[in-house]
Amino acid sequence: MFSDQDLAVMDSIIKRYPRSRSAIMPLLHYVQSKAGYVTNEGIELIAQLLTIETAEVSAVATFYTQYKRKPVGEYHVGVCTNTLCAVMGGDAIFAGLKEHLGIENDGVTADGKVSLEHIECNAACDFAPVVMANWEFYDNQTVQSSKDLVDSMRQGNPTPPTRGPKSLPTWKENSAVLAGINDGRANEGVQAGEPTLLGLKLAKEGK
Repeated sequence: MFSDQDLAVMDSIIKRYPRSRSAIMPLLHYVQSKAGYVTNEGIELIAQLLTIETAEVSAVATFYTQYKRKPVGEYHVGVCTNTLCAVMGGDAIFAGLKEHLGIENDGVTADGKVSLEHIECNAACDFAPVVMANWEFYDNQTVQSSKDLVDSMRQGNPTPPTRGPKSLPTWKENSAVLAGINDGRANEGVQAGEPTLLGLKLAKEGK
């Protein structure tokens, strides 16, 4: 499954770190960018490249929720159901999307386009309720806007994120970014919205 080019990329990732085992996390993201999830083959290869036990790699892959051990959708949608987002509508959004898509938590639509999970705080409480897709932000969502969002994904023309890139990368594309592979889009779109910067503005005004 992994080509000579893939092995070269993985070797370049390892060489970024003084201690090779520090490359476990970006290597897992890279494996995910190729297969769409962390495969047993990928875990075994990482262990071999780092000269560590497969159990050590597997432990990391199962601890962090950004790593998936089974296929997810081309667009993986996470609804924040932590306290603030929940009371602002996150619970209703999650329930509405499950019904709309006909799937449960960690489910994938039959066409493979969209998967869904409830997630913990996205550190974007000033934009609650927040939905993420492939780890990109969709702020101030409603039940209807969230349904429209997943519909746009299934139609092949996903709504652009509220902040970040001007168009939504796929799950595999953003997994490569998390592996440290530059897609040249880091400065696209809005980086920080007005609610995030309000405290800084007030501080500068001496209020």
